[in-house]
Amino acid sequence: MPDGWTRLLASNWEGRLKLEIVLFVAFVAFALVVAYFSHLNAQKRLQELAALAAELGWRFDAASDASLEDRYPQFENFSRGHSRYAYNTLMGSINIGGQDCSARMGDYRYRQTSGTGKSRKTRTYTFSYFLVDLPYVQLPQMFIRQEGIMDAVSRAFGFDDIDFESAEFSKRFHVTSGDKRFAYDVLHPQMMEYMLAAEPTQVEIAGDCCLIADGSDWTADDFKRHREFVERFFELWPKHLTSTLQVNRPTT
Repeated sequence: MPDGWTRLLASNWEGRLKLEIVLFVAFVAFALVVAYFSHLNAQKRLQELAALAAELGWRFDAASDASLEDRYPQFENFSRGHSRYAYNTLMGSINIGGQDCSARMGDYRYRQTSGTGKSRKTRTYTFSYFLVDLPYVQLPQMFIRQEGIMDAVSRAFGFDDIDFESAEFSKRFHVTSGDKRFAYDVLHPQMMEYMLAAEPTQVEIAGDCCLIADGSDWTADDFKRHREFVERFFELWPKHLTSTLQVNRPTT
């Protein structure tokens, strides 16, 4: 091979090597910058949640807690995937029906793995939640969420939810329950008006507990807003309903 071709090939190889090194260094630098700012955001959020807990008179614990799936098996949110645990937990109480009820809110993390061999992939998911142990026992299950595109498709095939007198509420919210009478008692006109204004994304009552979770990560203000929603939601339960419910009296 002529010397000219040899020098040209060597020059091209050195150029490619330099370019690869520059791109690698740039990628590492970018990853470090992203990790740094992610760390700063995480620390800021911890401070905000700790401050919220102090404001509410609640306790804050950033450590992981893998007990929710066993303590609340009725909620599918806590049993998805694998490597599940709660963290950034705020614990306290709210008043429902004249009783101080244990409540907690925070973040939840899980992983889902799909595929096999080289195509095997694992993704990490996080979401925030608000959970309260209710003073009422043996409540019918009820699930309320905002309507989605697939709900219209389901209705076309005869899979409908509970309809209410308010056409606007029925259009905005998808409601299912094991007891329609219970759903109608809870979702009376004043309650529907409140929920249309508050726009909760998802409310689930099951196993004498209430869970608020919409699959997203909340800010400190979001946590505060969801807590206030839950308090008002149960304040609006009518007396003709609560007077018939079996109450779990706290032990002394």
